Amino acid sequence: MASTVTDEQQRWLYASFRPRFFTRRHTLKHRHVRWRKTAELLRLSRAARGRLEWMIFWERNRQDVSFTCRHFGIARKTFYAWKPRFERDFLRGLEDRSRAPKRRRTREYTPRQYERITCLRRQHLRYGKMKLLALYRRKYPGDRSISSWKVQCIIQASGLYPNLTKQAKINRKRSVARSRKKITELARTPRSGFLLCLDTVVRYWQGQKRYILTAIDRHTKVAFARIYPRHNSAVSRDFLYRLHLLLDGKIENIQTDNGSEFHGYFEAACADLGLAHYWSRVKTPRDNAVSERFNRTLKDEFLSQGNAITDVVEFNRRLTNWLVEYNFRRPHQALGYLPPINFSFKYHKVLPMYPSHTLA
Repeated sequence: MASTVTDEQQRWLYASFRPRFFTRRHTLKHRHVRWRKTAELLRLSRAARGRLEWMIFWERNRQDVSFTCRHFGIARKTFYAWKPRFERDFLRGLEDRSRAPKRRRTREYTPRQYERITCLRRQHLRYGKMKLLALYRRKYPGDRSISSWKVQCIIQASGLYPNLTKQAKINRKRSVARSRKKITELARTPRSGFLLCLDTVVRYWQGQKRYILTAIDRHTKVAFARIYPRHNSAVSRDFLYRLHLLLDGKIENIQTDNGSEFHGYFEAACADLGLAHYWSRVKTPRDNAVSERFNRTLKDEFLSQGNAITDVVEFNRRLTNWLVEYNFRRPHQALGYLPPINFSFKYHKVLPMYPSHTLA
């Protein structure tokens, strides 16, 4: 005999197996809270999230633009520039748009020029772009649109090089050089310690090679120098740490040329001390004219006065005495005939300069 289920038992079974999410009550969060949560999920930038706060504040304060702009310290023009973008594109509209040009320059050589140049290049693999250009114009006198720049572009695009491994190494070096900060990018500020210019003076004495590392403050003209028997980045790092101690850490930027002694350990030391490292342009000594002028003064007023000795310790002792004369007593024309230390006292104090600060 089949058993029958009563209505009460059916209600009990339904209540037992009913999913729990049907019984829960969900309260919808305020839309401003949802906006902030969505901005986090979209991983908007800090600037975009800041602009979102403008819009939230504007809505909460009766859409008062003037009060919103005063609260955040922005111009009304700025607010009205972002408000339509927010209304049109919502949160995505608060992000900065790419400033890359919409139209990029493309190759200007023709397929025929590409074929002709690659043919000449295969025949004369060791010829440079100027020689290939001369051959091209001699062989195809009717084509006047060809140039050395186009020849170089075709060589790079085709990859026709005598030694691909060597060329790849050259390309990597050029890529690194382009990523370095050039001194022309730095806005000069007339402040003590803002920029220290470093250089190396190489000298041969009695068949031995010596290296004098020099540094000079671009603004105050306070100068430093020290001789080393070796020439590498570890030596330059030692010199930089001594400078940092002598100036009590009041250094902001460093300028050097592209010598190997200013790579490796030296760059690591700059990062460790929090110093921005700027590079002079290749074969442009005028970028570091202040350092070049100090090097000449060092040669004329110190090295040529019978101080060219090979003993490193004795040389540094004499050099320290001369630096005291240079920084504390020697009149400097660019500073209104004031010694550099007197001029620098307007900004900050330099530690005393005596052998224990300059010798190991």
